[in-house]
Amino acid sequence: MFERSRGGENALLIQPHAGGPPAEGVLEEFAELARSAGADVVAMLTARIDKPNPSILIGSGKLDEAKAACEATGADLVLVNHALTPVQERNLEKALERRVVDRTGLILDIFAQRARSHEGKLQVELAQLRHLATRLVRGWTHLERQRGGAIGLRGPGETQLETDRRLLQKRVEMLQKRLQKVEVQHTQMRRARVRSELPRVALVGYTNAGKSTLFNALTGAEAYAADQLFATLDPTVRRIELPGGGVVLADTVGFVRDLPHALVAAFRSTLSEAREADLLLHVIDASDPLRDERMAQVDAVLREIGAGDLPQLRVFNKIDRIEGAQPRCDTDGGACGAVWLSARDGLGLDLLREALGERLGLRRVAGLARLPTSAGRLRARLHALGAVHDEQHADDGWLLRIDLPLVEAARLAAQPDGAPLQPLLPATAPEHPVESPA
Repeated sequence: MFERSRGGENALLIQPHAGGPPAEGVLEEFAELARSAGADVVAMLTARIDKPNPSILIGSGKLDEAKAACEATGADLVLVNHALTPVQERNLEKALERRVVDRTGLILDIFAQRARSHEGKLQVELAQLRHLATRLVRGWTHLERQRGGAIGLRGPGETQLETDRRLLQKRVEMLQKRLQKVEVQHTQMRRARVRSELPRVALVGYTNAGKSTLFNALTGAEAYAADQLFATLDPTVRRIELPGGGVVLADTVGFVRDLPHALVAAFRSTLSEAREADLLLHVIDASDPLRDERMAQVDAVLREIGAGDLPQLRVFNKIDRIEGAQPRCDTDGGACGAVWLSARDGLGLDLLREALGERLGLRRVAGLARLPTSAGRLRARLHALGAVHDEQHADDGWLLRIDLPLVEAARLAAQPDGAPLQPLLPATAPEHPVESPA
């Protein structure tokens, strides 16, 4: 046992890797995670590991190098960009005589600093306790000296380690019950939003891609936004008005490479805003040289939480950092599949609003359609969609006053019997409802 430093501000980073050099951007991202937690990075080491050492993860030579670097730089904290077993963490602390934190512990510490809502704090504490449960050590044994006074009760008393485990388990059970109550409340709120028939849109993306800045630009809210990893932890929900109607927009926690599975499980209820959305806005840092890799990692996490099959609209943010880049909309099969914009400068937000309205079916057409008697199936489909506001019978069929989303009208018009709807469809999306002549 040793006396741990209570400072922990000066950090030595250790980046384990297999084979060749570390992947591009991995060490820089880990350094940014350390700074987000409040640490000052004083030194960085890479450690090639062909076969992990079960006792200390890294080799003995690299361990001596890390200890010398700590003494030379004054580092009182060692951060390892890898998941450590409890044995490895204890052995490294004993050898380095400094506090050692692995990647999971570092991200948990950042989450603990960022959590603001009641649910967020409960989830962070629960994840921390579960992480701590495997790292309890026998620090003292004074309770073993407690003896009973009667025959048969003179055995050793409960050890401090057993007491800690029992108290920790009680706390975990209490937190789980509280989170269940909070989840019931959130489920009721989400059901109310579903009953309001407002489409739901969730902002997702790699951490520090600019989701909160875009959220503020679209909603006029004042959600916390900063140029740091995991600036936003708690989801924020606001209603925004688009041409054709309103939608509910939710800002969610950012993703990161190798996000620990325990954290994904702990924040499953928070990520439910993404799972239950009608459309995902995948925000991407357009200026990031590793943006393709980041996009793949976000898609992997979305599949893990059950949101991999939801429709996405990609938003390439931060074009202000790309010389000569202009706001634009990339079409895919006639529909907008990606919008390039700058949330900070407000460039391209109008294109995003139009794309949202198009993808969510908010752009509508209205008018009079004359259906012949042979179009009975089309008439039935219009009634099933609730698009018929008024109907008059005629000698040769029906005269219908209809109002329906543009995408539905285009889909029906493409059917073999959809010719009567063709005059209602504009060449481009209308700014106002279009009414055809009778």
